[in-house]
Amino acid sequence: MLDYPTLRVIWWLLLGIVLIGFAIMDGFDLGSMALLPWVARNDLEKRMMINSIGPTWEGNQVWFILGGGAIFAAWPYLYAAAFSGFYLAMFIVLAAFILRPVSIKYRSKMPGKTWRNSWDILLMLSGLIPILVFGVAVGNVLLGVPFHFDEMMRFYYTGSFWQLFNPFSLLCGLLSVFMLCMHGAIFLCNKTRDALQNRCRTAAICCAILTFLLFFLNGIWVSRSVPGYVLLSATHMADPSNPLHKLMLIKPNVWFDNYQLHPWWQIVPVSGLIGACATILVVLSRCYKIAMVTSSICLAGIIATVGVSTFPVLLPSSANPSQSLLVWDASSSQLTLWLMLCAGIVFLPIILAYTTWVYRVMRGPITALFFDKKDSKNLY
Repeated sequence: MLDYPTLRVIWWLLLGIVLIGFAIMDGFDLGSMALLPWVARNDLEKRMMINSIGPTWEGNQVWFILGGGAIFAAWPYLYAAAFSGFYLAMFIVLAAFILRPVSIKYRSKMPGKTWRNSWDILLMLSGLIPILVFGVAVGNVLLGVPFHFDEMMRFYYTGSFWQLFNPFSLLCGLLSVFMLCMHGAIFLCNKTRDALQNRCRTAAICCAILTFLLFFLNGIWVSRSVPGYVLLSATHMADPSNPLHKLMLIKPNVWFDNYQLHPWWQIVPVSGLIGACATILVVLSRCYKIAMVTSSICLAGIIATVGVSTFPVLLPSSANPSQSLLVWDASSSQLTLWLMLCAGIVFLPIILAYTTWVYRVMRGPITALFFDKKDSKNLY
């Protein structure tokens, strides 16, 4: 069995990988639907966009379930704090996820224009709302969440739902919207042709430019105005989890200290910026398959930047900084982490192999000829 600190770091890395996997795999589904009313000009083009994600969106959503399960099993204190503090926000996200399949199915039940346009708006919201809420949640993680524990380790959240939507968090939400819309537009460039593809190409370029600018602006805001959390004393990294046995303070301009301690970590935010620039150039040259790679690098760099900037903090507490959750004091037991790691080594390759096979089978563009087939009962 690996030692306790090593297992904790491994599961911190795996949590980041799962979140990045969710953003890349389900992100283009959400981004595609968020763009639905803006790039499609008629019902045929909307059907082409919907059918482009039809075979894969349900499987991609498993990454979200996997992320929630990993947090529940590996980081129980983080699960309790995040899912309690962000309860209403998570409820809205789940409602939007439920709305997506309902909208896809029901829009085809009647041919009326008003009927289908109404469901298309709901389908757009089912993609836009989760993207925005996830970005706002990340912004609040950087600012700190108002929670604390009592002496019996009972959790208390002292904030409100509307406090989550502060200026910095909304800016993070906009960054999330544009980067996943960029990813979705590039996916549509690979799956569509002709006029619809050209409009998706324009959307991808605009969203990539805004992603670069907003990520850069967020970095400046964090460096100058967002205070960080400094660990003054803590229990040993191999001790059992207890978030009450440490001392932390809030200080300005400390979220970038990790890059001074580990200069090679600077490649993470740089990869986000380079990925956005490369995406713009590749989309301009119409190499859409390569653009999916550069867009994925951009998403991975931006998401990983939050993780490496805040390490070892998982969820800072603005109400009581000393009760913030760290990698070293918020995990499950050593045996639990070890058993889960063994299970992940067995099952994760199977999931990846199956996902690869599905995308291999469902490759190719969606064109108008796709809807001329007589057997169209499964087309939306």
